[in-house]
Order: sequence, then structure tokens, then C-alpha cells
Amino acid sequence: MTEQLPPTTVLGLGSMGSALAEALITAGHPTTVWNRSATRPEPRGSTRAATVPDAVAATDLVLICLLDHGSVRDVLGTAGPLNGKTIVNLTSCTPAQARDLAAWATERGAAYLDGGIMAVPPMIATPAAFILYSGSQAAFDQARPVLDRFGESHYLGTDPGSAALYDLSLLSGMYGLLAGILHAYAVVGSEGVAAVSFAPLLTRWLTTMVGFAASAAEQIDRGDYSVGVVSNLAMQSAGFPELLELAEHSGISPELIAPLGPLMARRVADGHGHEDLTGVIELLKKGADHE
Repeated sequence: MTEQLPPTTVLGLGSMGSALAEALITAGHPTTVWNRSATRPEPRGSTRAATVPDAVAATDLVLICLLDHGSVRDVLGTAGPLNGKTIVNLTSCTPAQARDLAAWATERGAAYLDGGIMAVPPMIATPAAFILYSGSQAAFDQARPVLDRFGESHYLGTDPGSAALYDLSLLSGMYGLLAGILHAYAVVGSEGVAAVSFAPLLTRWLTTMVGFAASAAEQIDRGDYSVGVVSNLAMQSAGFPELLELAEHSGISPELIAPLGPLMARRVADGHGHEDLTGVIELLKKGADHE
């Protein structure tokens, strides 16, 4: 006799929620789904619940993937009894919001895990996907056979806010990178260079430069930005205006990259021109007075 895999509920059938549900169904998990809009089709092989209470009552493991934190609170507020349930919130939120929701769920007898999905929907259930989790250790251990269906699981500890902290910090790095890429394409395109012809060189350059993440981390943790400097801040600050001048000459807005220039100049003016670019982080720390 074939052992039945743990049944699971998925609340939210947007692109990501649908991808999660499909991964569960493909793996053989009985899957109950609910979506606010009944017009969105449910994944084939799932069971659609008419209401949130019906969906939550159907299984002990409830995954939530909605638009935002407010939507999660609204939906869970109508969920009915939560005692004995494990709630895994895969909706993007801040650390404070995750901790607040964990406390709310715990008060109602539920175990809570917060998650950050580091993937886009087509990556779910592939080796490229990884998902961050934090909150109840017991809940993570019990739910892991299900959670591992989506991608590589990383448990960050019992603080429910840790996954959100890592998630938003990783996305911050991503958006900084994407901003630079878009600016580069706009500038080179202003002189008729096709983006597809420029892309291989840009990709090669950024692949090399991404090593900065590891070297900067060592400098930051040491609190010493003068170790292992290759191109000091004074030199980089002196050259940065050329990027802005080129953008202006090309009719391209510099607003995606411009904010870094004044920070570099301020750090040099404060006597740190011999350091690496990493030292600019001191100007970002809340409460530091560098005006």
C-alpha cells in the first residue's frame, strides 16, 4: 500500500502560489487551494476550497502566498480555528511584520514559519530555487519534506524575522545590480549599440565584479576598510563624475546611479580616501551624522 504524502493547503493562486501548488501536486501531495478571485483556475489535480475556513480546516499545513502583508492578515483573520495548524507565510514582508504575525499565530495555537522565496515562479521545484525560513524549529523540521519540494531550504533560526531580513537584503542587492544594468544599456544604446551585442561583455564584467560581495563582507566584519584595497575610494570618487557626464551628454537620466557619487565624495572629504569603496557603508548606518 502506497503511503499518502502530507496533505497541504495553499492560500493564494497568483503566479507564485500556483507554482507552489503545482510542485506539490506533481510530487503527489494532496493539495487544497483557495484564491480570493474564483475566476483564476486552480492547478489540475488540486481541490478548490470555497472559503478560507474550509481551506484551512482541510489540512494541518497551510502555505500562504499573497500580494502583501495586509492581505495575509486579512485572510488569516477570517480563517477560523488555527489551533494545531502550521502556518508557513511565503508572502514578502518586513522582519517586524513577520514577528508580529508569528506572535498573532502563536496566540491562536498555531506554529509559524516565515519564508522568503529566492526564485521566480518558473524556478520553483528546480535546483536553482532556494527558500529562506525562520520561526519554529519544530515546525520547520516537521514540514521540511514538503518545503523541500519547492527548492533548497535554508533555516535561519527561531527569530521569525530572520527570513524577511535576509530576503529583503538579498533583494536590495539584486535591485542595485539591476539598476546598474539598465543604466548601462540606456547609455550604450544612446549611440546605437544593440543591447544583445553589449550583453556578453556586461555579463562577463559583472560576473567578475560580483566577487566584491565576499571581499567587502570581510572588510565590514573587521571594521577595517583599508585592508586589501585595489582601487581606493579617492580614485573611484574622482572618476565617478565621468559616468554622470556621459549620461547627460547622451540624454540619459543618471538617477539610477547618481546617489552613490555624493556618498563617495563625502567619505573622501571625511579623510577616508585611502580606503575601499566599502567604507561608504558608514554613511548608510542610521543615526550616523555625516552632514
